[in-house]
Amino acid sequence: MSDQYGGDDRPGPYQGAFGSSGQQPTPQQTPYGGQPGAGPGPYGGAYGQNPYSSVPGPGVLPPKQVNIAAAISLALGVLCVLLGLFMLTSAGSEIAKTLTGDPSAKGVVVAAVLISSAFYLLPAFFLRKRRRWARTLLIVVAVLGIAGGITALPASLLGLALHATLLYLMLQEPTKRWFQGPR
Repeated sequence: MSDQYGGDDRPGPYQGAFGSSGQQPTPQQTPYGGQPGAGPGPYGGAYGQNPYSSVPGPGVLPPKQVNIAAAISLALGVLCVLLGLFMLTSAGSEIAKTLTGDPSAKGVVVAAVLISSAFYLLPAFFLRKRRRWARTLLIVVAVLGIAGGITALPASLLGLALHATLLYLMLQEPTKRWFQGPR
């Protein structure tokens, strides 16, 4: 249908007050101004196929399971670091007494906390970089956390749940497939 000005009153890519001069693209052009199949952007393609583009190609981004596991691992690592910092305060002897039964075992607890924080933080930083060893390390840490959580029941329900979640996320099929892909 035509409107009173002789134009088409249906919406379309080239109609209306903000449309183009009324020219329709030629069969050799797309609405983006390039050749057919060029897609958006000056380089064409879904991602522009610009070698300097910051947009990753398909299969490069980690699945949500990896992102969640990395976030949980990072949070547990930060908590370990905070516990290590608390050990350096005047409350360190009380914390050592609570954890080991011996208030003079402050150095042992600090060493254990630093090692634990490394075992949480390393996978947290390298999981998203598709490092297979980080996935393996996180699986081992999760199994050890589950074993420790079972021995300390009922006081360790939250830790048990977090480690079980880490293990579940690392054994999911999208996670396995993503780590088997190219690095």
